[in-house]
Amino acid sequence: MATLSVTDAVIVTIGLVIGAGIFKAPSLVAANVDSGALMLGLWLAGGAIALIGALCYAELASTYPSTGGDYHYLKRAFGSGPSFLFAWARMTVMHTGSIALLAYVFGDYASQLWPLGTYSVAIYAVLAVVAFTAINLMGIRQGTGVQHLFTSLEVLGVIAIAVVGLSFATPTPLPVPEPGAAAPTTTLGLAMVFVLLTYGGWNESAYVSGEMRGSRSGIARALVIGIVLITALYLVVNWAYLHVLGLSGMAASEAVAADLMRQALGERGAVLVSLIVAVSALTSINATMITGARCNYALGRDFPLFGRLGQWHGRANTPVNGLLLQSAIVLALVGLGLLARSGFSTMVEYTAPVFWLFFLLSGLALFRLRALDPQRERPFRVPLYPITPLLFCGSSAFMLWSSLSYTGTGALVGVAVLLLGVPVYWLAQRPARALPAAAGGAALQSVRERR
Repeated sequence: MATLSVTDAVIVTIGLVIGAGIFKAPSLVAANVDSGALMLGLWLAGGAIALIGALCYAELASTYPSTGGDYHYLKRAFGSGPSFLFAWARMTVMHTGSIALLAYVFGDYASQLWPLGTYSVAIYAVLAVVAFTAINLMGIRQGTGVQHLFTSLEVLGVIAIAVVGLSFATPTPLPVPEPGAAAPTTTLGLAMVFVLLTYGGWNESAYVSGEMRGSRSGIARALVIGIVLITALYLVVNWAYLHVLGLSGMAASEAVAADLMRQALGERGAVLVSLIVAVSALTSINATMITGARCNYALGRDFPLFGRLGQWHGRANTPVNGLLLQSAIVLALVGLGLLARSGFSTMVEYTAPVFWLFFLLSGLALFRLRALDPQRERPFRVPLYPITPLLFCGSSAFMLWSSLSYTGTGALVGVAVLLLGVPVYWLAQRPARALPAAAGGAALQSVRERR
């Protein structure tokens, strides 16, 4: 039943995109550019790329409304193989990597409140994963009201940081480099990986396209309005970071939002924002665990090879085996981040190539479906076709190349896990029917990962 208005979809888009990433990624972007103007330019470019992608997804979502989202488009365009790999990647790389990334954000900000020594961040990350696994195994789930509350706190936190940073804080002048010091380096590809990570999630809005009332082109308006508002907010908050900390201060920060508030309002301000970010990250961890475990359950129901994952615990009302597998993978990824000595960055490396590969395939699916299904009614057509989708495919290909060229071990592990899905698909096909849309559909809806 169609129940969502354009305004509802805009709110969903904003809630999906604005997450923990905006409290961590700006320092990593600053570390890979040599000027504040370039940094702000990259955040604007990130919004433009997200907007172009949103226009492409708007055509796909309005033409083929389905809770299956990317899975549905890939299956229609390319068949069950690529769509299975998408579902496999959701289970092994994208969902689990997002949980580990959020766990590290929680660890960074919890360590601002109560440090636990050398491995404080990783310890907090492990504790968060174990605690929420135990909670979900008992069948205790946070209500949607609580999820919405902390999403609202997250957005209000970003706005508060921008207001405080630009209105009340005394700017910190950029330090003068010492004689002989190395000049800041610019690595645009890597910087854009972190920028677009923070914009990630807008494509998830495609999952609600089948639930919107009125004209099916409403999803296009919702995506465009949402991305424009998010871009404006990201520009303002990064301007605030730069205004207070300077580029070098941002680059050196482990918790950029807390450092801004500490300088602007003192230690109480830092404690307040650290608490908001930490709780918001926990809320996103719980939400992503819930949806990810149900993705695993769907695969278990559809493929005998994953049969153990398809067992549902009736009393706890939760897919126990799917949850345990998911948490085991997440804990392994937290360990990978600890070995790499940069947990958040390593998780970005792990997930980014896989994300951008499937963005590229979804862009190509638009061309493929226009050729295969030319008579289909398209309530929204991407403007300036084929230029706009070509720009999206080109930017996705560049980001795929960048995420492989400028990153390290994490990217190689992520790609290896994705490729492992090829023989798994071959094995799963032998006794099983093709994967239905449910595996990539409602069970995969994200309450918010941010990133």
